[in-house]
Amino acid sequence: MGRYKLPIILGIIAIVVIILVILGIVFFKNRRDRDVITLYGNVDVRQVDIGFRVDGRVKAMPFEEGDFVPEGALMTTLDDQPYTDQVLEAQANVESIRTSLMNAESIYTRRTELVSIGGVSIEDYENAQSRRDVLLANLKEAEAALGVALSNLEYTRSFCPTDGTILTRIREPGTVVREADPVYTLSVCSPVWIRAFVSEPDLGLVYPGMEAKVYTDTKDGPVYTGQIGFISPIAEFTPKTVETTQLRTDLVYRIRVTVENPDRELKQGMPVTVKLFLNQGRGSSERRPGNCK
Repeated sequence: MGRYKLPIILGIIAIVVIILVILGIVFFKNRRDRDVITLYGNVDVRQVDIGFRVDGRVKAMPFEEGDFVPEGALMTTLDDQPYTDQVLEAQANVESIRTSLMNAESIYTRRTELVSIGGVSIEDYENAQSRRDVLLANLKEAEAALGVALSNLEYTRSFCPTDGTILTRIREPGTVVREADPVYTLSVCSPVWIRAFVSEPDLGLVYPGMEAKVYTDTKDGPVYTGQIGFISPIAEFTPKTVETTQLRTDLVYRIRVTVENPDRELKQGMPVTVKLFLNQGRGSSERRPGNCK
């Protein structure tokens, strides 16, 4: 029997060692996981509908779908001839009233000098004063109308409000559009938003301004840096479109991660993985606004 004891003892020791190794792996894995919160979400790029503040016939649309448009670029124009004519008409009206007002001012000045010595009647004096005042009011009205005409002429051109990419070319040159009808849909380049969800037990560990690392499914792809910009105060059940390691019936809170996108490779709807590192202190993350260039 003695010769069988040694293998049995060695077998028991091996089993104990294996159990200890497994427990150690689980312990260190759980400890490592507590240092990082991994979330899953999608890129939620903002969009802008580009249109006009006046109606008219579309004259030019130089950009196609997929084109990058820098901030301030002229995106589209209307036929401005009707609005140019309105400006000319308003300018002529202002000049006409201004000329009449100069004459009325001269008459009023003479009536003022003569009424004190009885050279004109009080009625003539008051009529001159009234005409002068009416023309002053008319001039202000005409100048306001000229300002509106000039603004409408300017509104026949639409400029890009921010760096972005053309998602949809809705209209074509020659189309008659109404006020506020969109002709382009622009995807805003920066900032890019990530919509993700944090579970209720981890809610107390995250905070606005917390730095985040964003990973795409591209192998060896770049890692994007962002920060938490918004945490919803309302709990909801995990959306079906979000892939998580938790049950879909878990209560979660929606968060928005604002991300730098220098290479413009983060596309709308793209699934991403967000990692939040818990060893960073509050206030240690510095806000880094996005940049498209």
